[in-house]
Amino acid sequence: MARIFSIFLIIIVCMSMFTVTAFAQNNETGSKKVVTIAHRGASGHAPENTMAAFQKAFEMKADYIEIDVQLSKDGEMVIIHDTTLDRTTNGTGSVGDYTLEELKQLDAGSWFSEEYAGEKIPTFEEVIDAFRGKIGILIELKSPELYPGVEEKVADALRERNMDKPKNNKIIIQSFNHESVQTSKALLPTVPHGVLAGMSWADVTDEELAEFAAYADYFNPNMNLLTPELVDRIHAAGMEIWPYTVRTQEQADHLFELGVDGIITDFPEYVYDHPVKNG
Repeated sequence: MARIFSIFLIIIVCMSMFTVTAFAQNNETGSKKVVTIAHRGASGHAPENTMAAFQKAFEMKADYIEIDVQLSKDGEMVIIHDTTLDRTTNGTGSVGDYTLEELKQLDAGSWFSEEYAGEKIPTFEEVIDAFRGKIGILIELKSPELYPGVEEKVADALRERNMDKPKNNKIIIQSFNHESVQTSKALLPTVPHGVLAGMSWADVTDEELAEFAAYADYFNPNMNLLTPELVDRIHAAGMEIWPYTVRTQEQADHLFELGVDGIITDFPEYVYDHPVKNG
């Protein structure tokens, strides 16, 4: 019996060592939770930048919704991606040429499917009031050069709701306009910020990354920009990487292999169902 018990103990110890080794290997190979950011909501499943798309992202258990903020003619913050209305509503012309009341009369859902006929353009306040505390919110300042003062308006709305000191980075602000990011960071120093980067930043230098890192916590590039070497340099600069915009499983798989920290996608299931994330 003593011999059998000794053999049993040896087996248990070996199994424990195997488990620890496997865990260490998972960590060394970058097995980690990759953040799921629902691009304009779950926009592969519902009309982008609508309450329906944001609710769908929440139901699909995305970590964040990404929203685009612009201003109406009367200075109200509205959530829409294009600076014109033509693609995603039954309106025409520039967003900034219409008052909030006029924008609210538009149909922002029928273009996607009849199931969403009558879906409205939401305001910034409607979105953050509905989803604060339920899901993270990645706020993009869309074409802020067209809307002087938009950074202050966003900051004021967040401060009014005590959302200017977010816990667990649940509020993040980003823009392609890096001056706007710096302005916003000065207004909201405790809120994480990110710089968006298109393909023109393919040759970004270490010096430029260091400049970004002085005010930004995230470098969020076009996914086609990334190489293993660039991923390493961004991380070495102290920033996380949330590339955009994944629309296929193959694209998500490639980004997982590169070791990104989050993925901005129209289809949240391509990210959160990935075996690396759940492994």
